Amino acid sequence: MQLALGRQATNAGYRLVAFDRVGSTNAEAMTRARSGERGPCWFATTEQTAGRGRRQRAWIAPPGNLACSVLELLDVTPADAATLGFAAGLALENALRQVSVEAALRAGGDQLAFALKWPNDVLANGLKLSGILLEAEQVAGGLAVVVGMGTNIVAAPTGTPTPAISLKALGIDISAADLFTALSDTWAEYIGIWNRGRGFGEIRDAWLARAAGLGQPVAITTGSTIVEGTFDTIDAQGCMVIRTMEGRLVPIAAGDVYFGSAATARAV
Repeated sequence: MQLALGRQATNAGYRLVAFDRVGSTNAEAMTRARSGERGPCWFATTEQTAGRGRRQRAWIAPPGNLACSVLELLDVTPADAATLGFAAGLALENALRQVSVEAALRAGGDQLAFALKWPNDVLANGLKLSGILLEAEQVAGGLAVVVGMGTNIVAAPTGTPTPAISLKALGIDISAADLFTALSDTWAEYIGIWNRGRGFGEIRDAWLARAAGLGQPVAITTGSTIVEGTFDTIDAQGCMVIRTMEGRLVPIAAGDVYFGSAATARAV
């Protein structure tokens, strides 16, 4: 299967390193950044054998799924770089919407409902379809930021904190190559809007418009700590803000998120 950049990505100066099979596209991108690669460059495969998600969880992409990482060299602080994950969510959701709408029209089926789950998942019909992992490291010339994005095209893992699904199981017949080409273009668009963090206000508004669970009961677990309340917003740093039953606004920087009945079960 041939992976290729879209026209907008090519015009923006992106390059592509494609693998038939690789351990981790994020690890490959960061290794090359340490060796002098400065990007902007995509590293992509349809079979990933040793990928990682948040909290070192395994993220394996069996043949036919999409695992890809984009390397950017940025003159920003680590705190600003962290907000780039929200631009990635928007780019991935937009690309998924484009290719799934086309596939649904061809098949005469229903269109999927996509949503963004804080901090780094894309949901389809309420189930996890994609995950995002952002890593950064200081190198000569700036901050090397690698944004990894994995999508379940033909198969989904089991036993994940959020139940997962694949596009194939949802009746959407596309290839990893179709999605990657669209994603390379939407990424070029949204990183331009993000504009080294200066455009995060616009990114934040667009992300909230697609947010899963906004205004709903939520529980966040971090280690042995559980914070529960209502998902109020995300702040200027990208933290989830929870409104507790007492009316306090509590910003949360990281944790596993559970909505609705799952939130109630976690809080018990």
